[in-house]
Amino acid sequence: MAPAQTLETTRTDALNTNGNGTLKGLSTTEFDVLENYEGQYRFAPIEEAQVSRAMIKRYFETMYERAISDVVIVGAGSSGLTCAYQLASMRPDLKITIVEANVAPGGGAWLGGQLMTPMIIRKPADGFLREIGVPYEDEGAYVVVKHAALFTSTLLSRVLAMPNVVMMNATAVEDLIIHEDHKGQQRVSGVVTNWTLVALNHDTQSCMDPNTITAPVIVSATGHDGPMGAFSAKRMVSAGLLKELGNMRGLDMNRSEPAIVNNTREVAPGLVMTGMELSEHDGKNRMGPTFGGMIASGIKAAHETLRVLDSVTVVRGKVVA
Repeated sequence: MAPAQTLETTRTDALNTNGNGTLKGLSTTEFDVLENYEGQYRFAPIEEAQVSRAMIKRYFETMYERAISDVVIVGAGSSGLTCAYQLASMRPDLKITIVEANVAPGGGAWLGGQLMTPMIIRKPADGFLREIGVPYEDEGAYVVVKHAALFTSTLLSRVLAMPNVVMMNATAVEDLIIHEDHKGQQRVSGVVTNWTLVALNHDTQSCMDPNTITAPVIVSATGHDGPMGAFSAKRMVSAGLLKELGNMRGLDMNRSEPAIVNNTREVAPGLVMTGMELSEHDGKNRMGPTFGGMIASGIKAAHETLRVLDSVTVVRGKVVA
């Protein structure tokens, strides 16, 4: 049987401009389109400038609006994304901005371990899988998701569908904004951002200044040491807010996961730390290819963030009392 053919009439905004290329107005024109898979598929017409402007307008409106955010989450790995989901679910009024250095969010959660795909999650963190709708096999003390990408893609899609969450990927946090607050304490008050490709090439160009996002709480979830890992923990040392890194200890799953979850906290005024970055900050064991600690740490980070926000007075993104 031949594939079904559907003829639809859509209303497409045609772009009008004045002589200098700026928008003059929008007129609506009807176009016939055809969904046909026997060689007759027909799209509505489009101009290249429409594509560019559709992206540019929305992206830079987002940058403009989120220059002051309620919470910035640095790193979109398993703990950062879990934190974003939990926080946005509990407080849909908050403007939550995720900044991810890589093009592909997810951190190390696209695979299990040693390039193998199944994901291991120890109980009781399996409750989060049921909440977001990820199936698994129950093995008693732990569960197995058939492919880590199933967990990551499901969580990512749930997070990005939330109206109060935006994500800027391929964007690096180059520094922390640190102000003296109303108590005379040094407080993390935002992040310094740049395109990741720019951040990686500062040695090859003369000057490529960054941008900033102001927020009363920064959640750092940049993972253990690596090319851009443990960024905030390392920056705290160089900024004088931390004497020295604890440095990650050897692998011990039974010690690592509860230590990471139970020690998820505000490590400096305005800076909540979650996930494996804490192993570098505190000197805790690594956990390897088991992800329950990442999930539970992200959930606790959301609660810690709300505790911080509920304890301060914020005006235009800054803590004033």
